[in-house]
Amino acid sequence: MRPVLIPGNIVDVELRGRGDSQLPFARLELKESRGPWIGEPLAAAAIGWVCALTATVVPERNPYPSLFSALSATLDAICHAPSARGWLRALVAYEALVLRELGYGGNQPGGEAELEALLEIFARHAAPLERYLLADRRGDVMAARAMLGERLERIRL
Repeated sequence: MRPVLIPGNIVDVELRGRGDSQLPFARLELKESRGPWIGEPLAAAAIGWVCALTATVVPERNPYPSLFSALSATLDAICHAPSARGWLRALVAYEALVLRELGYGGNQPGGEAELEALLEIFARHAAPLERYLLADRRGDVMAARAMLGERLERIRL
């Protein structure tokens, strides 16, 4: 099941439970794979970051349809844009949406923001993400964001 359960993949899950005393059984079926982009360092870092952020900060059993739609669109942008310049706006907008949906503000990229402006907004989101959403569990998740930030800085040059 390891190739099916990589970050970013879309799966159908069927959960079955016979009773309260038994563990439920899950059957998974792959609907859409993002495996081909895991071999690309920048795309893999972006996919890893948005999936780790979402899995870490979104409370269980609380529906966030706007976050689900935005995550799907962000992952599609990462996978189908010709370069990071094409998907960085979607990633920054997704971070801002997560911050807003969970009550912590967030800077939305405006109109035709250039690469420099998008990287600046990306850098500004680090503080509220680390301080509010990832305060007690930021180690691994913020490391994924730091790795993405380092790779994004390389495209600036």
